[in-house]
Amino acid sequence: MLQAIQKASMILLLSATVFACQNNDKKIREEAQAAVSEGVQPIEATAEQPQSPQVPSGPVTSIEFLGGDRHNFGKIKSDAKARHVFKFRNTGKEPLIIADAKASCGCTTPSWPKEPIAPGKVGELVVVFDSAGKFGGQSKRVTIVANTNPPETYCYMEGEVEEDPAAAKQQ
Repeated sequence: MLQAIQKASMILLLSATVFACQNNDKKIREEAQAAVSEGVQPIEATAEQPQSPQVPSGPVTSIEFLGGDRHNFGKIKSDAKARHVFKFRNTGKEPLIIADAKASCGCTTPSWPKEPIAPGKVGELVVVFDSAGKFGGQSKRVTIVANTNPPETYCYMEGEVEEDPAAAKQQ
């Protein structure tokens, strides 16, 4: 008799767990569908997620680099700076809003227009690479966060930093 009660209790407990999980899954699905139907929305950062710039919400547009998304600055001396202006066009039908542009390391600094770029208009992203302390082949990526699909677009600065012979002798 005791075994029958324990068995029934276990079945009841398992049934309740399965039912609770199904309701939770349904709630998660409903929340995701509501978020998608409301359009592009920024995601809130949590303690587990690194803080990243929020993607502008609303209509999306597209971006095209004039002259390409890669620039090879060739060979430069150590401690020199390489600068390039990436020109881009808003090829969509909505204003292009750049929320952020971030480089793959602290030696590269991007600057971008803070005002919206109208459809069909051209904007400029200025990227400066500081070669101080760098030697050999370099490839630096800049991530542009904007109201595009996908929300991240990339451009690259590449080249070679020649080691200063005087610095090599000191080591």
